[in-house]
Amino acid sequence: MNFETLKVDIDKHVARITLNRPDKKNAMNPTLHVEMTELLEALRDEDDVKVLVITGAGNSFCAGMDLKEFFHELKVDNPKEFRRVFRMAGEWRGRTLRQYPKPTIAMVNGFCFGGAFSIVEGCDLALAAEEATFGLSEVNFRGFPGGPVSKSLANIMHPRDSLYYALTGRTFDGRKAAEIKFVNQAVPLAELERETMALAHEIAAKDSAALRACKDGYRFALEMTWDASISYTAAKEDEVYMAQSGGWIESGIGDFVKGKYKPGLQGNEKVEADS
Repeated sequence: MNFETLKVDIDKHVARITLNRPDKKNAMNPTLHVEMTELLEALRDEDDVKVLVITGAGNSFCAGMDLKEFFHELKVDNPKEFRRVFRMAGEWRGRTLRQYPKPTIAMVNGFCFGGAFSIVEGCDLALAAEEATFGLSEVNFRGFPGGPVSKSLANIMHPRDSLYYALTGRTFDGRKAAEIKFVNQAVPLAELERETMALAHEIAAKDSAALRACKDGYRFALEMTWDASISYTAAKEDEVYMAQSGGWIESGIGDFVKGKYKPGLQGNEKVEADS
């Protein structure tokens, strides 16, 4: 898969997607949105890929939208194409990542601004470099967090934090991002790749059907009533059972019942049952 704005590397069931416009701080131009849409669709049913990691080239994760190419040029010169790509831009960062059948991890290695917040929020997990810089700078040029960004803030950030950073345009670092739970963890930049890929490979070792059910059970429950969620997860259990040919009942729970597996022990090695 050859792209103008993206790099893709697949290793041990983990696809590492790199936003590859380092000279533009990996700002998202129309081509990137088209290529990312194509890539996510291609990887959706790729059996060799179980986890996706999204990061950026150089010293940036993503500087948000390429304002010049996207708004100043495309919107003015070709409004019909702008509307098409604008829908695509919101779709892949929002609904596609959120409902993707495989776990996704954002690896925030540097500058993360504006529209990049939706990539981080759309991913299931996120790790950041302590040195990374986050910011919603739209208000500084008489704008606001548009597209899917306002919804992303409402989904994942506390109202006080969302409005504080949106109204001031102030930046914060990776440590603060972890403190306010915008990312799961912040580590020194020198350790970020190792920590992120270790997490990705740990998850990739799990059962694919179970991973998808974890995502679906949580994501859809957010918008369901209690009764609807219980009904949905009951149906999902049957779906996973069929996908695994009975695996999670017979070998998963079966190993627990037989005393071959005890949750919480180091690793998943089999153990003797208690007498």
